[in-house]
Formats: sequence, structure tokens, C-alpha cells
Amino acid sequence: MSDVYTPPPVWQDTESGGKFSGTNRPTAGAREEKELPVGKHPFQLYSLGTPNGVKVTIMFEELLEAGFADAEYDAWMVKIFEGEQFGSGFVDLNPNSKIPALQDRSGKAPFRVFESGAILIHLAEKFDFLLPKTNPARAETLSWLNWQIGTAPFIGGGFGHFYEYAPEKYKYPIDRYAMETKRIFDVANNQLGKTGFLAGDEMSIADTATYPWLSALYHGAYSGSDKFLSLHEYEHVGRWVKELDARPAVIRGRLVNTQAMPERHDAADFDAVEDRSLFDPVRKRVDA
Repeated sequence: MSDVYTPPPVWQDTESGGKFSGTNRPTAGAREEKELPVGKHPFQLYSLGTPNGVKVTIMFEELLEAGFADAEYDAWMVKIFEGEQFGSGFVDLNPNSKIPALQDRSGKAPFRVFESGAILIHLAEKFDFLLPKTNPARAETLSWLNWQIGTAPFIGGGFGHFYEYAPEKYKYPIDRYAMETKRIFDVANNQLGKTGFLAGDEMSIADTATYPWLSALYHGAYSGSDKFLSLHEYEHVGRWVKELDARPAVIRGRLVNTQAMPERHDAADFDAVEDRSLFDPVRKRVDA
């Protein structure tokens, strides 16, 4: 680096710059009074078509594909770059002000579920789907799910931030998080060289959680980082990504809450997507 930063004895809030500078603050809580819209279905999802959001929309679409009609949901877009996650209604659902957040209205009293991993486990247990009931298969699935949750910040907040979003590029953080991102790919690649899916030979919520992150980079997120990171080297990850790319539920799930389909209230909404090439198994990127 050209300039060496010496931290002061006590950190002071300062403008950080970059793409998220308008929303990032060192405090939590609502910034404005704003109610959330509510649709007609048992599940109300408030999200965005980023990797963490896509985890849940893929899960819903896989449930519906498998015939669970009670898994119908409304998906409302939360524009995080405009600060909509700090409205009072959203903060009531998720005090951490991060997408996705879910309201389960399927029972006598609505309740909230926040954080993507918690939502996946909740839906998996509610419908007995993509999460084995007994060990060792259950333990293996939850281990890989939590592995993904623990590694995502290194990919997004680490590599993605310093490679794509930071106001200036510095060698040390890019090298540090590029190395960690490649290590994460190598962990997945080693496992997928032995099993069809992350937790075994059947798809699970571990795949639902991990696919949006690894596939995004594999397909060139962060301005072509697939080339920078030589992700073609991870052939087992590539096989797994392409297999999931072609699943009808995955194709639908990755479109929800994006520019192509800001809201989802009914299966017929997919018929209104103008760019039909987005349904091609050969993946076409669509940004949120």
C-alpha cells in the first residue's frame, strides 16, 4: 500500500466511501417508519436477488416443484442500496437489517424468521424436505450448511468488497481474500469429488445455501472474478454448479427479486418475465 494507516486509540465514525457508504453505519435500528406490504400466501418473504436472498427463493421453488402447495409465498423486493432494510417494518422482522427476512403466517399467529440459514432450516423442518431427520446424514447436512454461513463473509464482505466495491484497490486485502476464496472453493471441490452433492448423494439445504454464492463467482460475479481466481480449475464445483443451474426450481428461484422479476406473488408471474433466455439451462446472469 502507498499509505500506512495507524489506527487511533479510539475509533471514530467516519465516511468510508464505496458503494455501501450511504447505508453503512455503526448503529442498528429503524431509520424511518415504514410498514411492509403483505400478500395472500402463507409465507411473506422480504428479500433481494443476492446470494443470501436466492438461497431462500430457490428453497421455496424447490418445495413447490416437489408438490408442497402449502409452500406458496409472496416475495417482496427490499432495495438495500436505497436503505429500505432500515424501515421500521423490516427491522421488526430482522433487527439486524439484512435480507432475507420471512414472516410465517401459516399458523394461528404470525412469527418472524430471520437470517438465511435459520429460514432454510425452518422450511426444511416444516415440510420435511432437504434435511435428513436422523444422524449421521442430518449432522453432515447441518455441518455443510454452517460451513457455508461461516465462509460467505470471506467471499462477499472480504473478496467481493475489496475487489469490486471498495473506493480504492489495495493489494493486501485483495490477495488475502482471494486466497481464502480459492481455499473455500477447494474445500467444496474436494468434497464434490467424492459425493454428488455437498452432504452426500442427494440435494440438501447445504446445496441450496452454497450454490448461490459459488455459482455467482463461477459465472463471473464481481467483474469477471472467475478469471482472476482461475475458478475453472475446480472441476467438481463446475460439474455441481452446472447441474444445479439446469434445475427448473433453481432457474425460477434465482430470478425472484431481481430486475427481471422484482416481486413474486404467483407461479404465473414467471410467464411475465420478458427475457425468456433467462430460463435457459445455460445460465445467463441477471443482477438484482
